[in-house]
Amino acid sequence: MKNLPRVLIVEDEPAIAELIQVNLKHGGFCPVVAYDSVAAQRELDAVLPDVILLDWMLPGQSGLSLARHWRKQARTKSIPILMLTARGDEPDKVAGLDAGADDYITKPFSTQELLARIRAVLRRRAPESESESIAVGALVLDAATHRIAYQGQELKLGPTEFKLLNYLMKHAERVHSRSTLLDKVWGDHVFIEERTVDVHVKRLREALGPACAMVETVRGTGYRLTGVKAQIPAISAAVRA
Repeated sequence: MKNLPRVLIVEDEPAIAELIQVNLKHGGFCPVVAYDSVAAQRELDAVLPDVILLDWMLPGQSGLSLARHWRKQARTKSIPILMLTARGDEPDKVAGLDAGADDYITKPFSTQELLARIRAVLRRRAPESESESIAVGALVLDAATHRIAYQGQELKLGPTEFKLLNYLMKHAERVHSRSTLLDKVWGDHVFIEERTVDVHVKRLREALGPACAMVETVRGTGYRLTGVKAQIPAISAAVRA
């Protein structure tokens, strides 16, 4: 018998947790419920799920804090997380995604939408290989160790900024629209505003520090990562000579 995808439901309201659990069973999944952060961690320590449905508001440690913690752990950092919350404002969505959530579902939601998003995030669990090291000019990204360095100095990026930079470096010198970046970095199952991309590009530039000029805004189109910026001073000096 084929193993069903295991879904860990972290939800403190029993009625909602039971409703999700029943529908997931009918939808071809193997759901497991945890009502707080301690129980959720216990389930993760026992068996890793294929997907985590994580409520934002939990007793004790919040879902946002849990997502950040799990993204930092080597054992759990690649598990897709779908944040469930009644918070529907854009800043809250950005906060959830920035904490490491792969998708954001606002309550109330339809069962069919939830199932569709779970299937979509499973299809995109590993859309591209992340085992190789990439270099664009003096900027180097090692996807296997999640390390980034510029001119030998290590940089610190959040999980979403890391994924965004990884994609831009793999497709350097190309211009990418905001909608394309949403599809390729967040996944085309995510229903968020295109302006979310601008927020994360701003944070990416801030984290890159001296390498920030490598991320260019192409007016009216989108963004591009280029290695040409690093060559400009040398070219200018040659011209003056």
